[in-house]
Amino acid sequence: MASSLSPSSLKYSLVENNAENNIIGGSGSVMRSSAMGSSSSGRYHSGGGWDEPAVDTNGFSSNTKGLLLAIGSSLCIGASFIIKKKGLKLSSSRANSKRAGDGGFGYLHEPLWWVGMLSMTLGEIANFAAYAFAPAIVVTPLGALSIIISAVLSHYVLNEKLNTFGWLGCALCIVGSANIVLHAPEEKEIDSIKEIVRLMLQPTFLSYAAFVLMFTFVLITQIYPIHGTTQLLVPIGICSLVGSLSVMSVKTLGLALKMTFEGNNQMREIETWVMIGFVIFCVLTQMNYLNKALDTFNTAIVTPIYYVCFTTLTLTASSIMFKDYLGQGYAEILSQTIGFVVIVSGVFILNVTKDIPQETLNRKRWIVTRQDSREFENVQEEYRDSLKKGSHNNL
Repeated sequence: MASSLSPSSLKYSLVENNAENNIIGGSGSVMRSSAMGSSSSGRYHSGGGWDEPAVDTNGFSSNTKGLLLAIGSSLCIGASFIIKKKGLKLSSSRANSKRAGDGGFGYLHEPLWWVGMLSMTLGEIANFAAYAFAPAIVVTPLGALSIIISAVLSHYVLNEKLNTFGWLGCALCIVGSANIVLHAPEEKEIDSIKEIVRLMLQPTFLSYAAFVLMFTFVLITQIYPIHGTTQLLVPIGICSLVGSLSVMSVKTLGLALKMTFEGNNQMREIETWVMIGFVIFCVLTQMNYLNKALDTFNTAIVTPIYYVCFTTLTLTASSIMFKDYLGQGYAEILSQTIGFVVIVSGVFILNVTKDIPQETLNRKRWIVTRQDSREFENVQEEYRDSLKKGSHNNL
């Protein structure tokens, strides 16, 4: 998956020349690398910028690995909801078994429910790993695929039928995701967690992090106690703001673990353990306020609004910290923005219309016929006559 790079870069021109020389020399390795999706990550240097990506001759590019992990994560997480619900139904159907909604825990004895939990765990691990290989602008929006997979499996496995708008929402999510992936920037190569800390200490990212922490503190202490149960954006805002920082921390931790497995041990660095503690804090805060939002408001509204707010703020934080957009042209950035808007539209349509039966939609007439026009004109005429009679009676 090749990224769009600045044509004015002298270093990238030298890399291209070297690649051509290798091909002419008969090695063929660069050609094979290009067929696999090839351009690898650039390298961050202490001067405060990124070198252009070099050519990777060792198989899949980092972006391709991250993309495959993100898709695998969505498959596992989307399927886990269906498997767990199937397990809950089996558990509640047993004699003398109390439903989970009524406070029962009989599902803990149901093997199928544990299969669903295993699937969800594998999905979260894959999602965690995806951030170590691909930019957040690729991984985060692809979370919408788990919603599609869950909806489609519900249609066939649980007999919770999708209506026409549901299928349209799924199609929009797929189109938007493909658009983002095709125009995604390449992941940058980092040698140590200290390089990531230098990125975090940039004045722009420090300003963003300070704003997020202060605004979240105000929302939790001043606004949520008063408006938290009536205004959906209050708990969703807390989850999304904290979530944008948690994704940056997860990405940092994922990169540290990746480097450790490659032989460059980062577990000895204090920054790694600070990130672990911060990730735990952020995840607990998100879970707390997301559960409150789901308990208070309609899930069909919570899901799309949370997705939009969380993804928007995460992409903002990633752009400020990693500056992925510097290696892209206006066309690529615009295409990613359009892809994100398309995904948001699909998620919104899928969730808002999911409880409308197809029979109800079939009874609606979406094409205005001549008979409809005549009936409308008759209604208008009757309305005008009633107005005239009313004015005459007043006289």
